[in-house]
This record gives sequence, C-alpha cells and structure tokens, in this order.
Amino acid sequence: MSASEAFLKSQATELGFDACGIARADEAWAASGKLEAFIEAGRHGTMDWMETTLERRKAPTAMWPDAKSAIVVAMNYGPDHDPMETLARRNIGNLSVYARNADYHDVLKKRLKALARAFVAEIGAEVKVFVDTAPLMEKPLAEKAGLGWQGRHTNLVSREHGSWLFLGVMLTDEELTPDTPGTDHCGQCRACLDVCPTDAFPAPYQLDARRCISYLTIEHKGPVPVEFRQAMGNRIYGCDDCLAICPWNKFASVAHEAAYHARIELRDPTLESLAALDDAHFREIFAGSPIKRIGRDRFVRNVLIALGNSGNGVETATSLLDDASALVRGAAVWALCQLDSERFEAEKQARLASETDAEVRAEWEMA
Repeated sequence: MSASEAFLKSQATELGFDACGIARADEAWAASGKLEAFIEAGRHGTMDWMETTLERRKAPTAMWPDAKSAIVVAMNYGPDHDPMETLARRNIGNLSVYARNADYHDVLKKRLKALARAFVAEIGAEVKVFVDTAPLMEKPLAEKAGLGWQGRHTNLVSREHGSWLFLGVMLTDEELTPDTPGTDHCGQCRACLDVCPTDAFPAPYQLDARRCISYLTIEHKGPVPVEFRQAMGNRIYGCDDCLAICPWNKFASVAHEAAYHARIELRDPTLESLAALDDAHFREIFAGSPIKRIGRDRFVRNVLIALGNSGNGVETATSLLDDASALVRGAAVWALCQLDSERFEAEKQARLASETDAEVRAEWEMA
C-alpha cells in the first residue's frame, strides 16, 4: 500500500467510515451488461431515468472520462432490533430501517466531501464525489473495491457488517492500487429469495423492480397494482426483508452514527395517525428524512393499503374517500372494501356517481 492509499484509508476511518476500498474506474466490467439486460427486460418499471441515463451508468468513465480510480466508502447503519418484528404488528407502520431518521445522503456526502478535501490537499489530484444521486453503479464498484459482494438479492453483503451499509464513491484521476475484489459467500443459501413477499427475484442475483415493495412504495407514482397490496402487509416505505434475513447479519453491529438511529416517533407509528397527515404535517414530521421525497399523497396511499391489511380503521379509510388527491381516494376505496364490505357497498353508488377520476372509479368498480 502506497503512502497515498494509506493516507486515504486512515482519513476515511477518522471521518467515521466503516470501510474504504479502491477499484479501477477505467476498465470494462460485467456490471454494464447486466444493467443493459435489466433495462431491456423492462424490470426497471416506471423508473424511466434508468433508461435515459443507461449509457452514462455503464461505466464510471462515462461520468468522467479522466477517472482512473474509484474510492468506495461505506457506513454501517445496522438497526438495534430485528426489523421483521414489526411486520406482525398490523396497526403499526413498518418503515425501512434507513428511513427512520436523517437522510443518509446528507450525512454521507458531508463526510465524503471532507475526505475529498483532505485527499486533494495531500495528493493534489482531481476528484468528484457521488452519493446515490448520479448515474453511477455503487454496488458493483463496492464489490470491485473489496467491500463485500453483491448477494443473491443484488444488494451488497459484507462479512463484517452484513447487509446494512450505505455507500459513497469518490472518483479521481490519480492512479491508485486497487484492492482485491470481494468474493461471493452466499453459497447455496436462498433465505433472501424465499422471504420476499412478492417474489421479486426471478432468479438468484436478479431483481424485477416491478414486483419489489421498495419500488412500489417509493418509486412507483400511481396506484399500487392490486396483486401486491395484501403482500405489502404493513410495509409503508420500503422493505427490509431480504436484507434482514441474511445470515451474515450475525456479524453486523448497531450503527455508531447517531443520525442513523431511529427517531422515537418513527419506531412504532400507528397507521391511523399517519393516515391523518395533511401535507403540512407530513412535511413537518419528515423534514430531513428521505421519506419526504415521495410526498404526502404517495405516502398516505401506502398507509391506506397497510390500513386495509390491518383489520382496523374503517372510519379513517371512509374519511379519506373525500381526499383532494385521487391517488389517496383510490387507496381509501380499496382499504374500505377490505375492512368493511357492508360500509363499502353503502358508499359505492353515491361515490361512483360523483367521482370524476377514472382510476378512482375503476377502484370502486373492481373492488
């Protein structure tokens, strides 16, 4: 390890990163072909930006032609509890572990920029930093940099941190010695594939985002397809099942960064309290959270589906039949049908006659 690489990794540790590795940024890799096949199969769903940025995603040098090396850093966000325990508590909203406090983009990017400044001051090289906001494939780069391997669920797995890692990338025009790439240690384990409630993995190491609850609750902007609603259970933002079930998590530790510890009010939020949020209260509660990005209407859509699966909340679902958002009204229709068929039938004809949105009318007619 050269002095430059030793300095880099020492600084990363001082800044609170749990892992730091180096990969070549200017060589061909299999990840580009896999991404192209994923897009061609339509498995990206409505994430059109993946298709429009495909050529730039294929290689780090498509982002920056002068890039020679990629420095990949990781921060552990391991929870202090089993995330799957909440799934049995149907009146509670289950939020993905990463979304229960501060937006990791902000925390990670601040540290990564500090690492970049120190590196530039010491080495004099040019750098560019990225934290999941640019067309760059972080997980394949992390594997190349020796931080772990892309498991059968397509997420990064580390022998030291399990599945709970946030990633950031710093590209540089400095030629650094690459670390040994990660080695696959999944073996024949199928835990992550078998636990998926919507069968989102067509085969090991392949994901169909269109069936993934994380995609459906975060990226998908329209009504959630009916076939997935009951399988969502009480998952209202993301899904951690394939991460949480991984046997390598026995080596994981609780996140040392306080910004990644769950806020008290987001540990066990009731579905009825979340369904009652208007836009102002939604923005207030989720200020500084990644959840704010999807907006109140998409979030309440998710909550109403969970409410329909909970067995409780008839009055709440009924009250939202008059919501200003057609997306919310449509989800309220489904929730009410699941909770109280007699109440649903009593409301149906009058609501159908006055409803102007085609998608909401379709919810009434097919429920």
